[in-house]
Amino acid sequence: MKRLLTSVLFLTATTLMADIEAGEKVYRENCAMCHSINGGGGMGPDFNMVAYSRHKEEIEYYAKDPYSLYKAFGYSANAMPTLPLEAQEFKDVAEYISSLQPFKKWMIKSTPKQDNNETNSTK
Repeated sequence: MKRLLTSVLFLTATTLMADIEAGEKVYRENCAMCHSINGGGGMGPDFNMVAYSRHKEEIEYYAKDPYSLYKAFGYSANAMPTLPLEAQEFKDVAEYISSLQPFKKWMIKSTPKQDNNETNSTK
């Protein structure tokens, strides 16, 4: 019984998780004509930079409804169409895009600024 329950939980968890390989396929079929990877050019932003500056959930959220979200994401205009993808395909492509850049902007540690008094007293 334990083995059956463990198997069911494992299968359920893996089904709900996004798939990078499936996401790459979605990218090639739906995104590659406008979005490059590693600076190849295109109408839309390079996905390596998107992966660096956005959380995976943000990528998925934007891909689902780009027209109503472009201003909130800091873009001045939107040329991206609404894609006719299934919910899992949005998760997969967001997982793929996020995987392009292992180091993220929000991982950078900021150094604390020193107070002028501290700086002057140490000279």
